Amino acid sequence: MFPVTASLCSTLLIVRFVVFVSADQSITAESGQNVTLTCRAPNNNFIVVEWSRADLGDEYVLLYRDGQFVPEGQHPSFKNRVDLQDRQMKDGDVSLILKDVTTNDNGTYECRVKTGNNRRKRANLSGDPISSIHLHVVPPGHTGGDTEDGSVGLIVGLSVSAVILVAAGFLIFIKYKQRRSRDSIQHPSEMQQL
Repeated sequence: MFPVTASLCSTLLIVRFVVFVSADQSITAESGQNVTLTCRAPNNNFIVVEWSRADLGDEYVLLYRDGQFVPEGQHPSFKNRVDLQDRQMKDGDVSLILKDVTTNDNGTYECRVKTGNNRRKRANLSGDPISSIHLHVVPPGHTGGDTEDGSVGLIVGLSVSAVILVAAGFLIFIKYKQRRSRDSIQHPSEMQQL
């Protein structure tokens, strides 16, 4: 019985870890909502903030340089629909607010910052993003009002249920085998007839 309990506990811990890692990187929202894509830079010494989406090519979602938004090169679908959560970017907060989302906003958004005094004119800062968030937009009424991806909860719930069912089935099988073994010892002639 101890191995089953230990296995169940370790599975639950792994599942819980996966939920916390995945939940920060995936958001589901209803059409028409405003969504905040969180990004925190490691320091405040940056001169350029860029939010991009890979499928947009050289166009970007938002470019903020020297305290101003840069409209040149911004994808037309994001004009007048994006803002920074905190334009002063206190504590490195460069989170993006995406207003009135639609299913056309589905995709993976990446946040990058540029430090130092390089005055790049173009978007698409090189290097790894400091934040990457997958946004999934659904028609109204298809989520529980929660901005976290509901499919993660469903997968975890089904996984935990499956583990519990397998453990219960294993315990029932063990009890059945023990009972049958005990019955065969007590009534060997009846067992031979079966």
